[in-house]
Amino acid sequence: MISKKQNLIILASIVGASIFSSCGDGKKTEDSDEIVVSDSAKVDVSNLTETFFQVPSPGEMLSFIKTAGGKNNKNVSFLNSPDNQKNYSDNKSKALNFGIYTCDLSYCSIFEIGAEALKYFKTVKQLGDQIGVSSAIKPEVLKRIQDNIGNSDSLSVITDDVYFSSFETLEGSKQGPTLALVVAGGWIESLFIATSLGKYEAKSPIVERLADQKYTLDNLIEFLKKHESDASVASVLVQFNELQAEFKKIEEKDAAEITSKNSNKKILGGGKDLVLTAEQYKNIVEKIKSIRNSFTLTK
Repeated sequence: MISKKQNLIILASIVGASIFSSCGDGKKTEDSDEIVVSDSAKVDVSNLTETFFQVPSPGEMLSFIKTAGGKNNKNVSFLNSPDNQKNYSDNKSKALNFGIYTCDLSYCSIFEIGAEALKYFKTVKQLGDQIGVSSAIKPEVLKRIQDNIGNSDSLSVITDDVYFSSFETLEGSKQGPTLALVVAGGWIESLFIATSLGKYEAKSPIVERLADQKYTLDNLIEFLKKHESDASVASVLVQFNELQAEFKKIEEKDAAEITSKNSNKKILGGGKDLVLTAEQYKNIVEKIKSIRNSFTLTK
């Protein structure tokens, strides 16, 4: 019998695989400052329960960044400082930043920044205790992290375990609004990290990955709508709708049309492709930064 956690991992892996395949197929049209991205990451989730929305775990969301940012990258300047944790006193900021800190923990694990990973785990544990997932983050996990400093694969597995266990605990205890905020925080942080590491360039995996988020955001908004009777979720939904408006400006073109403009390059499979311009990328990145900072910065 396959457990819920295994199902979550399977879904995340499927999403991740479709993301990686689309990233590999990105092309730049001739005489145009545009990036073309396949829509293979678009997954029909209409028959899935709320647990299985197309929102990958932090590990799945950030794995490609190691390649895009360079394996030796140790930059943590753009992460949310653990020192800010003491400033989050209301349930909304605690849930959002639990998701954000979990994503930051995953980033440190993937890039083998061991000392920082320990700091972020302790912060995740403290916030987890406050939002009702203390049973999902056991004290012995800290020792597992300490024992695996320098082993990015093991650390990534551990941090994914923390994420999925917290996810299951919140859902099992019927804390839907808190779960929605956690997922929203983690997702926006992963995009903030990705765009902090790269600029708009032809065939950039970060640019291609960002374009794919047009579909992930559609699904995430549907998830948030399930809990919009909660005032905190409703306020986040307003911000994500504004971000969605920017993503909707990304044009979808028939693959055949793009191929005809670029006769030396063939796009297999037909269907629709995303065309992301430099200006659209800039506007989306600015909106991501604005939303993320509204979650992390305190007055």
